[in-house]
Amino acid sequence: MKRLSRLALLAAAALALSACTDSAAPTAAAPSGSGSATGEVRQVRVAALPIAETGALWAAIDAGIFTKHNLDVEVVPAQGGAQAIPALLSGDIQFAIGQPFGPFRADLQNLGIVMIGDYADSNTEGPDVNAVVAPAGSGITGPADLAGKRVSVNSLGAAGDVTIMKAVQDAGGDPASIQFVEVAFPDAPAQLDAGSIDAAWVPDPFMSKVIAAGGTKVVSPYQATIPGLPVLTNITTQKTLDQDPQLVADYSAAMEEALTWAADNEPAVRDAIATNLKIPADAAAGITLPTFRWQLDTQNLQKLADTAVEFTVLDKAPDFDRLVKQQ
Repeated sequence: MKRLSRLALLAAAALALSACTDSAAPTAAAPSGSGSATGEVRQVRVAALPIAETGALWAAIDAGIFTKHNLDVEVVPAQGGAQAIPALLSGDIQFAIGQPFGPFRADLQNLGIVMIGDYADSNTEGPDVNAVVAPAGSGITGPADLAGKRVSVNSLGAAGDVTIMKAVQDAGGDPASIQFVEVAFPDAPAQLDAGSIDAAWVPDPFMSKVIAAGGTKVVSPYQATIPGLPVLTNITTQKTLDQDPQLVADYSAAMEEALTWAADNEPAVRDAIATNLKIPADAAAGITLPTFRWQLDTQNLQKLADTAVEFTVLDKAPDFDRLVKQQ
């Protein structure tokens, strides 16, 4: 059931770019032929990053959770939420799992992108799901040391650099002096080895790889600034929500069940990570997993947007009443 494909349009887009309610799924009548109304299995494309957090999705597909909801899911690799938005708008994919800033910026442009649920949150204590790491011998040991350094993030002007700047500021450093460089997560360890960057913001398995080679965990910026921050959220278009509410309802129900299941089936998630990221099982066993959940924490999203405005990454905060349509 699990299939990874390379979507040409999505790749091209990646080169070109980046009042939450308690209501249940929409009650509008489903379009004729909708999956749950007829028992027909519907194919859906979901963009997701090729990182450890996606293990919950891969494992849930293997476990048949989406099939149970009459959905045949194709996972489309993406670099971030923002890069998936053109494919969402064109209809080439129906849903995406990505970082919050893609939807933030889309809302500021009134593009009709909506967040329908959470996916993964940073951990409020203990090891976190991402960190800024520096190579052995760099002399970078704390967030203040990042001032004036070249620091990679996977998408410029997103949660990574915003929370890093806040952490550096809180530690007494000058956040404006950081030189952020856009580097895809899988490429960051090699860029550190080559000396092209001084530090890298990465999730696992890349975080653990750098640390295992003698590197230093400098700071976990999410945990240091907004503990429990949504790392990845589920997004779609308002058009899809209006025109095919049954599809959104089926997907939402499946994803909510998948995330609850993943939280209780960690070994299966780790097996899926090892298989899909092609890493040894023992490496997958050491990965720090996020908190998988469906209900969005809008307050933390608001804090993130406000911090982005503070550092002029966003001109203003998005309209959360329009953006967040929790299913």
